[in-house]
Amino acid sequence: MSQDISDFITPSCDLLAVGEPTHTVPAFGRLRNELFARLAERGFRSIALEIDRVAALTADDYVREGVGDLDTALNEGFSHGWGAKETNRELLIWMREYNRNRPPEQRLALHGFDASTENFNAPSPRRYLEHARDHLGLDLDIAGVAGDDERWSRTEAIMDPAMSPGDSPEARRLRAIAADLLTALHTHEPQAPSRAEPDATSRAEPQATSRAAWLRARTYLMAGLGLLRYHKQAAVPLERNERITRLSATRDALMAQNLLDIRTTEAGRGRTLVHAHNAHLQKSITTMSAADLDLRWIGAGALAGHLLGDRYAFIAGSLGRSEPIGVTEPEPDTFEGLLQARVTTWGFTAADLPGTARVRTGTGPQQYGYFPLDAATLDGADAVLHIADSTLVHPGPKAGQR
Repeated sequence: MSQDISDFITPSCDLLAVGEPTHTVPAFGRLRNELFARLAERGFRSIALEIDRVAALTADDYVREGVGDLDTALNEGFSHGWGAKETNRELLIWMREYNRNRPPEQRLALHGFDASTENFNAPSPRRYLEHARDHLGLDLDIAGVAGDDERWSRTEAIMDPAMSPGDSPEARRLRAIAADLLTALHTHEPQAPSRAEPDATSRAEPQATSRAAWLRARTYLMAGLGLLRYHKQAAVPLERNERITRLSATRDALMAQNLLDIRTTEAGRGRTLVHAHNAHLQKSITTMSAADLDLRWIGAGALAGHLLGDRYAFIAGSLGRSEPIGVTEPEPDTFEGLLQARVTTWGFTAADLPGTARVRTGTGPQQYGYFPLDAATLDGADAVLHIADSTLVHPGPKAGQR
């Protein structure tokens, strides 16, 4: 057992994924922050979180350029309400202090790699396509084709194929427009002056280079394309289990593409830490059983691992006990029980647990979104980060103390 993450990073790895079995235990966020601070000393220059990629641009503007204020970065830069998490506040404060007096190439970047969706709804692609249109300076009516945003964003548009606009004539027209915009963007010189680039008096966004404005436009456009694909899948009439399976697979495919795009952007600066739920990062097929659902799909980690090979490493997150969410001491023969015998507080250990280990019962997705370890999660994992007791992981140093 070790508390040094560098013991589990090979020289070839430039995308290091550290998972967690639940989003509700602050201990994983605290360790994520501490680990990223250590990794920054070893050449890591970016972190990617399970939040909306476009929204995260606001948080990145703050930590890299000091644009806006902390509260705005948290409220607008984090999806899923995660700006309210204290660990995310601590992360942004530390990153801003780290970047304050460093040259741009040495500053830490914050990315989101999730699609612009929630569990039961997804927004209109209109504003994402319009951002790319405006960057290119085109005169193109997208709002007239997309129609009312609420038509896309209502829950029924995702949950009921008959109510989905995803395969309507308007959606097909938008997909054609988006494809043309992408072609135009890829033939538009990134270093050329852009209408989207702010002037010297602008306070709305950082004084970006033309390349940064081009990358931002592409990020918006890819998000719009992703939403059109997600809405199209939502329009396919399927029975409930298959329907949710395919929507989950579509979301993870968009996540994987975002991770690849992030690495392309960051390749010349340094390596990237990824933090998200194990279900999105594991290298094997993701499964989930709850109520009347039995889901099985290829997750973002499985896709990234297949495409990147040894450049992608996955460390599975594991939890022994956590009184705040009612997770009690695991039975000795479970995966977590065997890890309890190795780890007293928290630490990294090999993923070489015996095949006789069994999956923990009595807790599950219904209990604060907690997923116990299973053989599939550990299949292909490069290590395990096990927290024996969530109350033993205390907040790390404040910004400027490291």
